[in-house]
Amino acid sequence: MDSSTNSLDDASADSSTEFPDRASMMEVRLQAQEDEITLLKSSLADALRRIRLHDQLLPLLKQQLIAVNPGAARVLNQVCCSDSCTSSRKLSSSSATDGIRHPATSQLSDSIMTNTNGHIGSSVSMQPIPKPTTTDRSTQTEPTLPGQDTGHDRVLLHRRVQSLQLEDALPPGQPVVEGTRGKLHRVPGLEEEDEEQEEDEEGVEQEKDLSWMSSVEEPIQPTTIRGLQREDFQDGSCSPEEPGPGSPSVRSIDQNLGSRSGPLTTIQEGEKKPLVRRNSEKLGNPERQRKRLDKKAASSANLLTRSPSLENRAKELIASAGSPGSRRGTYGQGQSIKMFIRGRPITMYIPSNIQNYEDLKMEPPSERLELDWVYGYRGRDCRANLYFLPTGEAVYFIACVVVLYHINSRTQRHYRKHTDCVRCLTLHPDKVRVASGQTSGVDKDGKPLQPCVHIWDSTTLVTLQQIGLGTFQRGVGSVAFSFADFGAFLCVIDDSNEHMLSVWDCNKGTKHAEVKSTNEAVFAVEFNPSDSTNIITCGKSHVYFWTLNSGQFTKKQGIFGKYKKPKFIQCFVFSLTGDVLTGDSEGNILTWGKSAADVKTLGKGAKETFQIMRQTRAHEGSVFTLCPLQGGALLSGGGKDRKIIRWSADLAPERECEIPEKYGAVRTIADVDGEELLVGTTRNAILRGTFSDGFVAIVQGHVDEMWGLATHPSQNIFLTCGHDRQVCLWNTEEHKLDWCITLEEYGLCAGFCPNGSVVSVGLSTGRWMVLDLLTREVVSEFTDGNEQLSVMRYSPDGSFLAVGSHDNFIYIYNVTESGRRYARFGKCNGHSSFITHLDWSKDGKYIMSNSGDYEILYWDIAAGCKLLRNRFESKDREWASYTCVLGFHVMGVWLEGSDGTDINALCRSHSERMVAVADDFCKVHLFQYPCPKLKAPSHKYDGHGSHVTNVCFTHSDSHLLSMGGKDTCILQWSVMGGGVSGSRERLASASSTSTSSPEPATS
Repeated sequence: MDSSTNSLDDASADSSTEFPDRASMMEVRLQAQEDEITLLKSSLADALRRIRLHDQLLPLLKQQLIAVNPGAARVLNQVCCSDSCTSSRKLSSSSATDGIRHPATSQLSDSIMTNTNGHIGSSVSMQPIPKPTTTDRSTQTEPTLPGQDTGHDRVLLHRRVQSLQLEDALPPGQPVVEGTRGKLHRVPGLEEEDEEQEEDEEGVEQEKDLSWMSSVEEPIQPTTIRGLQREDFQDGSCSPEEPGPGSPSVRSIDQNLGSRSGPLTTIQEGEKKPLVRRNSEKLGNPERQRKRLDKKAASSANLLTRSPSLENRAKELIASAGSPGSRRGTYGQGQSIKMFIRGRPITMYIPSNIQNYEDLKMEPPSERLELDWVYGYRGRDCRANLYFLPTGEAVYFIACVVVLYHINSRTQRHYRKHTDCVRCLTLHPDKVRVASGQTSGVDKDGKPLQPCVHIWDSTTLVTLQQIGLGTFQRGVGSVAFSFADFGAFLCVIDDSNEHMLSVWDCNKGTKHAEVKSTNEAVFAVEFNPSDSTNIITCGKSHVYFWTLNSGQFTKKQGIFGKYKKPKFIQCFVFSLTGDVLTGDSEGNILTWGKSAADVKTLGKGAKETFQIMRQTRAHEGSVFTLCPLQGGALLSGGGKDRKIIRWSADLAPERECEIPEKYGAVRTIADVDGEELLVGTTRNAILRGTFSDGFVAIVQGHVDEMWGLATHPSQNIFLTCGHDRQVCLWNTEEHKLDWCITLEEYGLCAGFCPNGSVVSVGLSTGRWMVLDLLTREVVSEFTDGNEQLSVMRYSPDGSFLAVGSHDNFIYIYNVTESGRRYARFGKCNGHSSFITHLDWSKDGKYIMSNSGDYEILYWDIAAGCKLLRNRFESKDREWASYTCVLGFHVMGVWLEGSDGTDINALCRSHSERMVAVADDFCKVHLFQYPCPKLKAPSHKYDGHGSHVTNVCFTHSDSHLLSMGGKDTCILQWSVMGGGVSGSRERLASASSTSTSSPEPATS
């Protein structure tokens, strides 16, 4: 049985190892097939566009012929009359088999035939042909009924004329200049938008009217035709990505212009009626008409020119695909560069002031960051994590940082050697050494990080010992030093399913003993102060008494007997008499003691047991913490009742007080001097006070995930909001919370008005409000859509507010009365996914925005929130801020293999010298600005224990603020160095006296 099981396990293991390889191969193959389909679609769209382009140019060419040589009209009349004598046939068997019948084709199919010369001929009908209504906005027309007077004499155009060459109509001896033929060229900035809209356009284009009449009638002058035919690049050069004049594709197009039959009609000699065009746009500007025609074929024509065959292109895609989340760049020969995120190409246009992109050198910025202050405390889900040192410092942790906060001088020091979130903390009997344990976590490649325990010196912040690296699973839940031998041993319980209990030699760093404790949750572990061989653990529905002898553990379970067994034993301490006191979820303090063996009941083999000696009713709800005092007194902290009670040695209540409701329940208590206390709460606050004077908060923080962050335009304050529905205003100089209000919904984004008097906050329901900073009152309130808002951004002069939403829209508001009155101005509609970031131009007229599907769009707000199709025109625009994670100037911040969501936020400094990046791997990066080249070097900083959701510089660039997600931590970094000419002067904070454990930033 065992051998068969092992063989099955081996086979399963083999198949599981092969599966990722198969999956990756299938993904590459599928990607290649998708790219082939895309190329085929592009080819089809290109063919249709060329046909339409030719059909539009031929009547213009015919008009020019008549203008140059009026005698050509007689030739055209003769050709059309000869065609009228022939019988009609259908267009072609291929179009019939396709089953596609274009409206224009159906109108002209009455008399189409092929003559003996192989040319397509037709008879001429002088009757007006009704024109079907089209739905495309760019060529929308009204239906025209037979006999309906449109106000103009309309000349009918038909695709039934034999081959007509330009030479036929020119005066004898006049040569045909090759440069006068119409040429297709690439329009920068339009190719990507055309590729993205091909699938939508194909269905609409098949229904478009091809009768060569437009909905706005306007004479077409010969100068317009010559302007359309003239080459755009007068010096004979072409755009770096467009085909040259001698390329096969352009020559074939020119030949088709001369050989393809065109929609011509009979015109009486000497007739002065102009040829008219109907279109929904008035094309009075020849340059605008040329650009409009060029746009139709630029993208796919260029694509086919660069990709000679679909097979070769598919091979290129397979060879360069890499992982599904690969990111690679392609240089566009001085004009644009493409980066790929999850297989999607994103074109970045190189600004004009960059002459040679390849010569750009990327270096880390001269500025560096130093951790200045840590806002917050982890009391929500951790126990026994607050201690008071003889140096006057309170030691606690949040995220990956252990904070030493001097409660009188209000300075901080930081121990930062942990690589992931700190979960537990204990103090050595010498009151100097500290042990802290962390969770495992994962690195940026998804590989698990090994949890461990650090023993370090609280005076020098130097790590003395690293315990259990590679031994613990998932994380370290509880740690405790021994007391009887003055801290020679360390007891650790990990977060594995069996909650392994191990004892380690602190000096050697070696494991002394190990045992499986329980499958239930374990909350605390302690050595007996008088005997290091006795260890106690407690947790869900258990209290275990362990004895360590010769490296072996024996376990005895506490007997509840006649007392109700609580669901949780939350904490325990040792009394002066050696008894064990536990606090449980029923609000009781239980006194445990040894009982002699019950030989009468259990027989001669009976052993001594640990039973409940006394039950004391203490709190309503759980007893979360017990703290022994000198002289045998005891402090207890309650959950539901939020009370702190002082008990005498015989558990008689002496004094009590209740902490304010806004701080939550009591999580842990630390004795300062027997009278003054430090209290950690479940809402991530640390209070300081006494029973007589009450308690005030000295440390505060958010209690849930945070996303909204905004810095004041002129003061050293910043605002945060998050899923805990709190909006908090912080002071960076005094390192404290100025005020905090609670909302009905949770906030996700915020932005200060440039005058600094109000701040707008976007909520999760589509509602947003404007708060007065002084009174904290809501001065305006609006709702846009019913989905969460992601960005609030004022224009530089404060006259507009842009609200980015998850409903794919950007709502624009007029702002008056110093930010107190708002009126809807317009809505930016064009993104195909939710808005993630946006920025205003320095002149306040344009917006650059990013969306969840990696789009970069530009908007002309002054022109009515108009989408700018030609992104090339925005390459030199200057931006008042830069928070968009996608753009040429910040392209280098993306790491190799990024999947598009790895960077949550970035922020350019006001000096425009550096850019800070918040990523999904708990890191804060500092790059130089601009950083347009891939794999740009940076300074990298640790500290957060969760994805970093936002970063922002203060108004003077003296500090950078970074905000964690689940770790509920705000880190304030001092910007050091950067004293180079051209940079703004940095302002040093007068109260920045924080120090950290020595740790150089990695680049």
